Formats: sequence, C-alpha cells, structure tokens
Amino acid sequence: MSFQLTEEDQGRTLIVHATGKLVEADYAWFVPEFDRRVRQHGKLRVLFDLTGLHGWDASAAWDDLKFGLGHEDDITRLAIVGEKKWHHAMAIVCKPFTKAAVHYFDHTDSARARAWLAET
Repeated sequence: MSFQLTEEDQGRTLIVHATGKLVEADYAWFVPEFDRRVRQHGKLRVLFDLTGLHGWDASAAWDDLKFGLGHEDDITRLAIVGEKKWHHAMAIVCKPFTKAAVHYFDHTDSARARAWLAET
C-alpha cells in the first residue's frame, strides 16, 4: 500500500504518508478511508507527507484530481511536507482546488507542520 494513515488529535488531524508510485488501487483504498474519517470526525486537518513519493500513474493522477475536487470542503488546513521541488509545486497547484489553508513544509520541518495544523 502506498498510503499510510495515522490519526492524531482524537481523529481531527489525519497524517497521510504517500510513498513510491501511486496507482489506481491506492486510491480505491484511500478515498473510502478518508470519507469514513470525514463522516466520523467532520472537517479534518490533513498533513500530506510526500517524502518518498515518486509520482502517479495516469489513472492515479486522475483519481487524485477527482479526490481534490470532491473534498474541497472537507479539509480546513492542509500541510504538505516534501523533499523535492515538485512536492512544493503541489502545494501551489492545489490551492485553487480547496477552501483549506495550504502551506508547504520541507521534510526537515515536519514538527513545524504539525504545529501549524494545530493552530486555530
């Protein structure tokens, strides 16, 4: 599985670690898991850790776009943690597709990303 999910703050914060090359089957697992957490906890604060992510195949890229468009109201804060220039670009690209506050953090600043998510 290329996604690992960890809940923090009694489920109101979701840490999503994506690694390797994402494929359609990854989203077939991830989207229902994310939806279940939204139903259970309401709007979420999400940290997407892209450290170790190499990209998507074509179907997974489409699934990622659909996920973003379908969940624009479900995330209040989105921290993107990465190690590559294109990881930082992902934070910029996703801003128009969400109502969440979005901020990029280098992988060496993941503690700061968690602190930023906790701010009110």
